[in-house]
Amino acid sequence: MFDDDDVVLAKVREICLGLPGADVKISHGRPAFFTKKIFAGYGAVLKGEHDTGRYDQSLVFMPSSDEAEALTQDPRFFTPAYWGPYGWMGLDLSGDAIDWVEVAELVEESYRITAPKKLITELDNR
Repeated sequence: MFDDDDVVLAKVREICLGLPGADVKISHGRPAFFTKKIFAGYGAVLKGEHDTGRYDQSLVFMPSSDEAEALTQDPRFFTPAYWGPYGWMGLDLSGDAIDWVEVAELVEESYRITAPKKLITELDNR
């Protein structure tokens, strides 16, 4: 469900694996980045659109509660199937002008929500 040579995935992988204690596994056919819990995923689908490939290049993340509503106003963001009901969002990365600083910030926020306190402290001490 993904191309391991995808340059967008390579950049997402670099951002995610740069966080303390982070690792990657394949879950349901897609890369999932985790510590004790998943904090980001690569690739998603919308409910009822499983075969379109529309969001194969996307970041799935847990937004902070104060940012979630604002993000829904931006057309680049979407509610991924399966993850969405639990508060997760997706960011379409298939465009030409990806803001990698924004991606890194979203990944870090999601990491801070899901990672153990020890790893968050390690991140803060960098």
